[in-house]
Amino acid sequence: MAATLTANAPARPRKLLASRRTRAGILYALPVVVYLLVLFVYPILSTLFLSLKNTDGSLTLQWYVDALTGVNLSVLFTTLRISAETALFSLVFGFILANAISRLKPLWAGVAMLIVVVPHFISALVRTYGWIILLGDKGLVNEAMAKLWVPGAPFQLLYNEIGVVIGTTSVMLPYTVLLLYGVMRGVDRRLLAAAASMGAGRVTIFRRVYLPLVAPGLASAGLLSFILSLGYYITPALMGGPQQTMIASLINQQVMKQNQWNGAAAEGVILLLLTFAGLLLVKLITSLGASRKKRSAS
Repeated sequence: MAATLTANAPARPRKLLASRRTRAGILYALPVVVYLLVLFVYPILSTLFLSLKNTDGSLTLQWYVDALTGVNLSVLFTTLRISAETALFSLVFGFILANAISRLKPLWAGVAMLIVVVPHFISALVRTYGWIILLGDKGLVNEAMAKLWVPGAPFQLLYNEIGVVIGTTSVMLPYTVLLLYGVMRGVDRRLLAAAASMGAGRVTIFRRVYLPLVAPGLASAGLLSFILSLGYYITPALMGGPQQTMIASLINQQVMKQNQWNGAAAEGVILLLLTFAGLLLVKLITSLGASRKKRSAS
């Protein structure tokens, strides 16, 4: 009996301590939970309710029908197309840059990454106007091509899809390089050397060894660029024309000029669903890449 009492004696203080720790953890987490509820959950639920609300206060899906038909549907397709083009070009140039930087010594790699990342901290508005100056009819790019006797110069590089893709790609490029650099830096170079010692050529090593190792990073970087481009506003609005109206610009027009908050809320919900779908794909690809690494390691 005495032994049972002594064995159960420490259990009560431990239980009290655990409950105190639980209460303290809840108190510490409470400000964060309130912050998320007020600034994240409540606006999303309000936007969702607004997108389902008719002018007379009844529930309706008419705003979603309007968002997925006519001009609004073409704007959605334009947004998806420009975002896909931006992701593709960001991947191409980001892969080249990250691959070159990953082969440098750590000191020079740090300097190169600093050069890539620092422009990202400059205001997007300033960078966009910089591209407008560079790509204008009298800009540096057209002037250089005219002096090189390039046929057709000067080219129309602004207020069309070319200008929008150039501007958005320059904005998304640092994200792509950062992601790909981390993946490429983690590749075991001994695997490439082993493949070379077995007689594999550079193309075979790249295609059969290197590319599968960095493929999850490529997919994550491409999807991240695509997701960020979906809701980007400044560069498409300033460097594009009427045919390059994206969904963020459409929402701005509906709210500021047409006072159509319900339609803008429906467009915002559709954009949010596309973003969540992209994030789920990123999570799926990341988990598949991690499981593939575990299988190759075992």
